[in-house]
Amino acid sequence: MHPSVEKTLDDFRLRHTGCREEVLNAFLESGYALAHHDIEERLKDNFDRVTIYRTLKTFVDKGILHKVLDDEGGLKYGLCRETCGHQEHHHDHVHFKCEECGQTNCLENVLIPRVDLPDGYQRKETNLLIQGVCPQCQ
Repeated sequence: MHPSVEKTLDDFRLRHTGCREEVLNAFLESGYALAHHDIEERLKDNFDRVTIYRTLKTFVDKGILHKVLDDEGGLKYGLCRETCGHQEHHHDHVHFKCEECGQTNCLENVLIPRVDLPDGYQRKETNLLIQGVCPQCQ
């Protein structure tokens, strides 16, 4: 198990459960965004689909994970690197999906450009997905 699993759960005042520990460990070990299906495949012998879904939702609500939209209309989850809190995520970074390996990575240092919206529109969330080939696949 990754050493910061226990610390993260403690920092966010979450009870330590087997599912929470293993889901968080999967994200810390992978280093890239994962879909519910990816987690389910890794943990299918230990936890059911609903338990995994509830764990992912709790992690998003608490600010441990953020949602990443996929080019195929699916949803993935990425670790929050900056301090996020309950119902307030700060993710104005770009996501990159490799067309070769399929991994989606958060590019923390590449910010989404500011978009000026017309009067009356209020921004809640901005997503930018760039597709191409990652350094490992080139």
